[in-house]
Amino acid sequence: MTCLAGLLAGMLIPGSSVADEERIIIGTASSAGVYHVTGRTLCRLLDLPCTAQTSDGSAANLKAVRQGEVTVALAQSDLQYYAVSGIEGFRDVGPDASLRSLFSVHGEPFTLVVRRDSGIREFDDLRQRAVNVGNPGSGQRGTMMRLLETMGWTLEDFSLANDLPADQQSLELCHGNVDAMVYTVGHPNDSIEQAIRLCDAAIIDVGGDAVDRLVEEAPYFTRATIPAGIYTPDQPAVETFGVRATLVASEATDPEVIHTIVAAVFDDLERFQSSHPAYGDLSAESMITEGLSAPLHAGALRYYRERGWIEAEDAMQDATVDDDVEGAD
Repeated sequence: MTCLAGLLAGMLIPGSSVADEERIIIGTASSAGVYHVTGRTLCRLLDLPCTAQTSDGSAANLKAVRQGEVTVALAQSDLQYYAVSGIEGFRDVGPDASLRSLFSVHGEPFTLVVRRDSGIREFDDLRQRAVNVGNPGSGQRGTMMRLLETMGWTLEDFSLANDLPADQQSLELCHGNVDAMVYTVGHPNDSIEQAIRLCDAAIIDVGGDAVDRLVEEAPYFTRATIPAGIYTPDQPAVETFGVRATLVASEATDPEVIHTIVAAVFDDLERFQSSHPAYGDLSAESMITEGLSAPLHAGALRYYRERGWIEAEDAMQDATVDDDVEGAD
């Protein structure tokens, strides 16, 4: 009896049981962002043990996927490209040949939020101002650094380059410790809403020659518009650029698990869309073709072939998609 009790107790230790080993872990980001909402939504759709795990963001998630620490993870489309190519922040570790795509999700506009009393009217006004650029490992910081590089700027061009995570930056703005913050995120977003509500912050356009070059040269950047009126009745539409959120996994992840995750989303896409306004304009066609630099995972590819959406024998991000995918559920 003592041995049996010891055995049963051991089975309850986290990581020791079959159930724990099969638990799906989804790498998200800050609890304040849409990534975490997406992770929790996926978990609700799955009839399996599942955890939406907060993280430092896209770069950290891609590292966790590479090291086998999560089942799947969310990452910005630009950082997915960097990881596959072994460039930018992934130069030291080299290309990740094992990275695989499942699908893309919502668009993520690069969002510049400023104090109205700061006098900042455009991105160029940020020189020698205090700016929260995002924590290391986050997608927002990665996009910010790419924009600065294109402009010929560095962090030294700011009087202060703060590195607080997304769930802390709006209060930093309201307390007057920074003049502006950047966030690459789907809208509406609670952190940005908090800044606008508590300290009369504003979202401003991000454009110019540097943005033009980014969009022209990089397949993972696109023009983006933050719709008018989603935060306050008088908030105008904001023109900027952006990326897409993508769901990725390692090639080594069980194809059956990936197939189950993908099926949970696309078998009832309307239910998935209803979980956040940022998903409102999603379509199956855009989700399986846009923002994907890594090859499709075998489990995802099998599902798309079963639905008749992909015809190519070996599909990458440029897979052939049937015309009827637009009307898919």
